Formats: sequence, structure tokens, C-alpha cells
Amino acid sequence: MKTRARVWAGFLAAIVLLVTSEARAAADLHFGYIDSARIFSEYQSAKDAQQRFDRLVQGWKDEAAEKEKAVNQLRQEVRDQSPILSSLKRQERETALQRAVTDYETFIQDVWGPNGRASQENERATNDIVTNIRAAVEKVASQKGLDVVLDAAGGFLVYADKNYDLTTDVITELTAQDKTRTH
Repeated sequence: MKTRARVWAGFLAAIVLLVTSEARAAADLHFGYIDSARIFSEYQSAKDAQQRFDRLVQGWKDEAAEKEKAVNQLRQEVRDQSPILSSLKRQERETALQRAVTDYETFIQDVWGPNGRASQENERATNDIVTNIRAAVEKVASQKGLDVVLDAAGGFLVYADKNYDLTTDVITELTAQDKTRTH
């Protein structure tokens, strides 16, 4: 019985040492946070990238609308003229309609489908911006001696003192990086 008690006492002592050393290590951690939503809304390069992407999307929407209009027009012609056309002409119109429908559907898939141009372009633009933001966060955190930086935009940060908010510093760093890249 005594050896069993000693084993338990040793086990409990080891757990206490482990917990207290973990608590001490956690007390030595220095935290900060950013608001990535604010960074994306205020960082000029992010806004520019979003505007470029929006223009591309609008162009694709316009092109899709034109293709859809052509399909609808051909469909209307086939429906209206079918009774008066010869079977050969009717077949030509239906074939043209099928080509237009296929062209439209292919375009939609190429642009909006999984791994389509919209997805690829968005990912490319976002990755460039995120890489820049991450580098700026790492630089600011390093300068301030921080071990961990959280993102308030994710919703997991319930409360933090504004003194730990690095968002303005990160935006300032990103702006400075952009100026050195353009000069």
C-alpha cells in the first residue's frame, strides 16, 4: 500500500510540476492582435486588388449575359419560325441553338465552375495580399517582441485591451512596404 501511495504522490507531483511550468511558460508569452477585416478594408493594395477582381467579374458577367441573350434569341427564333421552316432549315437553327447553349454553358463552367477563372484569379490576388499582410504582421510582432498574434476578425477574440491591437501598425508597415516596392 505504501509503495502505491508513493507512486501516486510522485505522479501527482510530476503533474503539478508540469502544470506550473506550463503556466509559467504561458505567463511569459506576449500577445497582440489584428483585425484582418479592417486591414483588407483600409490597405490600399487590397482595395486595388479587389477593384481589379470586381472589374474582371463584371466583364465575365457582361460576356455571360451576351451569350445568354444570344441563346434566348435563337430559342425564340426556333420556336417562332419552326412551323414555317423546311426541315433542313429547322435542323440548322436547332443545331445553331445547341451550339450557342453549349458555348454558354462551357463559358459559365470555365469562369464560375470549380477551379474556374474567377476562383483562380481570386485566389491569386488574395494570396499575394495575404502574403504581404503576413510579412507585415511578422515584422511588427518581431519589433514589439510578441510571441502570438491573433485575428479579431475570426470571431474568437472576445475581449482584448486596445493597447494590444496591432492593426494600425500593420497597415502602416504595409503602406511603407508598398512605397519601397514602387520606388
